[in-house]
Amino acid sequence: MQCNGNITIMAKKQMLLTLLVLGLFRRYDALWCNCTTAQCQKTGSQCETDGACMASTSFIDGQEQHIRICITRDKLVPPGQPFYCLSAEGLLNTHCCYTNYCNSLDLKVPSVTLRPGLGGGFGPDGTWGPVELVAVVAGPVCLLCVLLIMAVFLFQYHQRAYSHRQRLEVEDPSCDHLYMAKDKTLQDLIYDMSTSGSGSGLPLFVQRTVARTIVLQEIIGKGRFGEVWRGRWRGGDVAVKIFSSREERSWFREAEIYQTVMLRHENILGFIAADNKDNGTWTQLWLVSDYHEYGSLFDYLNRYSVTIEGMIKLALSAASGLAHLHMEILGTQGKPGIAHRDLKSKNILVKKNSTCAIADLGLAVRHESTTDTIDIAPNQRVGTKRYMAPEVLDESINMRHFDSFKCADIYALGLVYWEITRRCNAGGIHEEYQLPYYDLVPSDPSIEEMRKVVCDQKLRPNVPNWWQSYEALRVMGKIMRECWYANGAARLTALRIKKTLSQLSVQEDIKV
Repeated sequence: MQCNGNITIMAKKQMLLTLLVLGLFRRYDALWCNCTTAQCQKTGSQCETDGACMASTSFIDGQEQHIRICITRDKLVPPGQPFYCLSAEGLLNTHCCYTNYCNSLDLKVPSVTLRPGLGGGFGPDGTWGPVELVAVVAGPVCLLCVLLIMAVFLFQYHQRAYSHRQRLEVEDPSCDHLYMAKDKTLQDLIYDMSTSGSGSGLPLFVQRTVARTIVLQEIIGKGRFGEVWRGRWRGGDVAVKIFSSREERSWFREAEIYQTVMLRHENILGFIAADNKDNGTWTQLWLVSDYHEYGSLFDYLNRYSVTIEGMIKLALSAASGLAHLHMEILGTQGKPGIAHRDLKSKNILVKKNSTCAIADLGLAVRHESTTDTIDIAPNQRVGTKRYMAPEVLDESINMRHFDSFKCADIYALGLVYWEITRRCNAGGIHEEYQLPYYDLVPSDPSIEEMRKVVCDQKLRPNVPNWWQSYEALRVMGKIMRECWYANGAARLTALRIKKTLSQLSVQEDIKV
């Protein structure tokens, strides 16, 4: 039978594609059928197959289209009701048969008449068009995919937190001696951590062993997260930061940051162990670190004035610690760049040799250069308002650019330098300890009060004129001013500050 003269070009292309997919151009010796494809015209509008003859009538663009073809046996699946022989009500009527030329019959497409608006049809005559059918099918599928993706993300998030806690569990504490010799001291462990090559801290089972054998001695500090205790382990002092169970995210984050590969540095607080203790009724979250008897820089400056040499040692060591924190180390055992985000004198500790160690990394952010992403802490804490940079106070900081966080750290470092330099005893003169902006804002200022002073009035802590009489104080004052620029990009880098202070220490003949 010849093709209907009214078949559109689109319908012809569709038939050709259908025939190509079905592989109708292969020859078989079995059953002869009527054929309406262009290729069959050379053989007298007939084809040969080992499967079935098929006749179909479809309703396309308001017209009936008739097709007669051969179907090979391998296409007749599933047995009894092959897919190629199924009809679609209102769209397609298909008939398969298995005798010679049995597909010569004329089929009609059974019409489905629905009154517009009543039967749910979307076409002009109340029937379902192809676009509507796709929408009806695709809509629920897309919704299901979105729900599945959300479920996977939630599962991974909870699995990550759970697996971290589980890794801290030791199944058999009696096996601890297999991993850590009994004569190991705290100094031995710290040395092992420094020379192991990974720089990311002790193995977790050793951390657990250390934490479980610490004897708490006395409280040495309190904060919004919980308490800090002095503890004893094998004859040495350690600091134990105990988080409340409500602060699990802060504990997890700080332990995670401290165990960053290659983070360990003489001017960053030495991390020893993290542990969670659960007795069934309450949970304690421990963070064990080096103990420094002088306490924080805030405490130290309140108790003591410093010499010019002492001032330079404190300032240079703080800059060295911050420069290492900010620095990215490339390589397989590399280190990401880290910004502190809460730098202040209370978060810097003073070591026995009168140098600084930067502590409290709970708000730190890491920069993954390979993906150019910033890993921001998933907690609700913010930095200390008194030390917030102008761009943080007025919310103009670019959170997608890692250098913005480093510039905010430099502003806070400048304020810390002001605290140190005020306490420097030069020529028998030194000032009482004060917090930055002590004369401009209340003891617990709000963000709005700090924004008014720092951003609107553009005020900064006072740098006395008499500092110009001493080279070391003059250099410190110059560094401070260059840390306090309103434009973060114009501020010094931690490495530049470190180099400047290193040169100053040489001029002053100071051994650091």
